[in-house]
Amino acid sequence: MWYVHVNVNTIRANAKNGTSDPPVRFQKGKYGKPRYAMEVAFDGPTRCVYSPDGKLLPCGARLIIECEQEPRILR
Repeated sequence: MWYVHVNVNTIRANAKNGTSDPPVRFQKGKYGKPRYAMEVAFDGPTRCVYSPDGKLLPCGARLIIECEQEPRILR
């Protein structure tokens, strides 16, 4: 399973500092090495999951997208 989430801290830092670091983070499995992108596309079944307690991923993500196939980086 692939897990995707948007890092709100990166978005805030970009706005504050005038930077453009990619905020979309995705990884294979809950402990996989993260990759980052500005835009991704999904092939195959996907599911959006919200957990108010922030226990979906070790980083504390509260909202993630689960997908069976690796997301394609568009940019």
